[in-house]
Amino acid sequence: MLFKHIPVMLPQALCYLNCTPGRIYVDCTLGGSGHAGAICKKIIPGGIFIGIDQDIDAVRNAKKVLKSFNLTIHLFHDNFIHLPEFLQQLKIDAVDGILLDLGISLDQLESSGRGFSFNKDEPLDMRMNLKSSATAEDLINSMAEKNLKEIFYKYGEERRAGQIAKRIVTQRRRKAIRSSKELAQIVCDAVPKNVSFKQKIHPATRTFMALRIVVNRELEMLDLFMENVASLLNHKGRLCVLSFHSLEDRIVKHRMKALEKGCICPPGLPECACNKKPLVRILTKKVVRPTKDEVANNPMARSAKLRVVEKI
Repeated sequence: MLFKHIPVMLPQALCYLNCTPGRIYVDCTLGGSGHAGAICKKIIPGGIFIGIDQDIDAVRNAKKVLKSFNLTIHLFHDNFIHLPEFLQQLKIDAVDGILLDLGISLDQLESSGRGFSFNKDEPLDMRMNLKSSATAEDLINSMAEKNLKEIFYKYGEERRAGQIAKRIVTQRRRKAIRSSKELAQIVCDAVPKNVSFKQKIHPATRTFMALRIVVNRELEMLDLFMENVASLLNHKGRLCVLSFHSLEDRIVKHRMKALEKGCICPPGLPECACNKKPLVRILTKKVVRPTKDEVANNPMARSAKLRVVEKI
């Protein structure tokens, strides 16, 4: 069974990646392989495609989707943070384009059985990589109330984090919380009915997002990757990042600006003492958003933001 997913901002990503036959491109988050398949078409003949995903189902799907391409294709089941090791393993010094799509796939929401969706009655897992240790169930049933409140507020930007954390702790004293549906109902019960009625999103959206981020260490991995990504690009190689919430976008934006600036000296110094040079130029001075038509056809694209840099 193939992955269910519609690639977000596909034409824009392809345009900015500047895919060229015979060159090397990486999709760090394969998902449903929509972006991957489009990239492969553009780099024939002679190109090299490298695909990574920490979800084994995505890697298995990519093998099926991409097998018809007459290309050198390398697929890895792991987190994109390990791209430098994969390139070393392949004896590749640098690449011509890297795509990082930080969104969760429709397949993971609807078919993974891992509790990503508050609309499903599934085990409360939320691990992208099943080799990882801690699950969302572990966190929900073991973390102190103040720590739950902190992650809901910090990573989910949930204004009612305290109420939700308190309700979770009260409930788990009676019985351990095991399923996504159970957790979603607890969150809904913690939010006043008049408030949840006015909200444009489901009351559990931010709580589930926060748990997923913490379980998979998403922001930590993204920040580490962005810190060193310029060294993985050839001259004029490009990095395209699709983010879906403000915390991700903030990391991407700040890291790209730092790579473009280079110098880290305090503003008051008469001349640079750190000798750090600009490594990239930002191609998207204004963040790129999906079109109204795309959002109408694919609501999952509504919060997407695309930022791009080019190695100098």
